[in-house]
Amino acid sequence: MCTLEKRGNLFILTLTGEDQHRFNPDLISSLLDLLSQVKAQATSGSVLITLAQGKFFSYGFDLDWAQAAGSERGAAKRLQDMADLFKPVIATLLSLPMPSIAAITGHAVAAGFTLALSHDYLIMRKDRGILWMPEVDIAVTLPDYINALFKEKIGDASVRRDLFLRGLKMKGDEAEKRGVVKAAYDGEAEVREASWHGEVYAEIRKGLYPQLSAILGLSHKVYAIARL
Repeated sequence: MCTLEKRGNLFILTLTGEDQHRFNPDLISSLLDLLSQVKAQATSGSVLITLAQGKFFSYGFDLDWAQAAGSERGAAKRLQDMADLFKPVIATLLSLPMPSIAAITGHAVAAGFTLALSHDYLIMRKDRGILWMPEVDIAVTLPDYINALFKEKIGDASVRRDLFLRGLKMKGDEAEKRGVVKAAYDGEAEVREASWHGEVYAEIRKGLYPQLSAILGLSHKVYAIARL
């Protein structure tokens, strides 16, 4: 499902396996547990890198698990349950006392895109993988915290319009050009090998995203400063 490796001050969180890394309650719980470990073990100079094995970074919530409820009402409840369970994952990433990087080597879709965007920096490959919010195509509304995350992380309203209302499948080159990712590389190896070069990292992260912090219930005095 997912693993955590510590190499010196570097924490590496990996979504394991060759599947789509869809978020069901078990995987969400595992993610939250590992992120809580990262937060508890953080020291000055720590950095988190999140990546995934296989073709997919994550394809979002586990719709098969939701539909296994056996009715439309049951499926809707399960989908809402996953959205509620996922919110603390985003809150924990936003309040980490360290820089965080999402290394996207495959498709990051819906909640998978949301997970990546919750990091401070996104890097992805040019030759494969898309960023995609398909909710307009499948007639699903977004939770308030996901709307707030995209609004505060992607300042250009035209980019958000294309992602949300057009359902644009954004590849690496375009994502870099439009400021969604920090950098796009030619292949998986380059993405994985891209290193962190923060000369001075001293920003009050939650102060940068006040609306999102309020929706997530985060206090500005707890883990408000991330630095190297």
